[in-house]
Amino acid sequence: MPLYPSEEFLKHAAECKLMAKFAHGSEDKAAWTRMAERWQRCTELFESQALTASHHPSTQHRPRPFRWAHH
Repeated sequence: MPLYPSEEFLKHAAECKLMAKFAHGSEDKAAWTRMAERWQRCTELFESQALTASHHPSTQHRPRPFRWAHH
């Protein structure tokens, strides 16, 4: 069963946090932490845009790419 995009993003964020926890070097920890933060931001952007689209029925008829796809 496919996950809703925000669930998928949160899954990736959790995996990155776990990798940061077990990374040996400080640079590696920082890189994994930044990736986790980026996935979290993707979640927030997706949910914000999904909420906006649900309040504007006219946007439901013409597909628009989500801004998170370009970050």
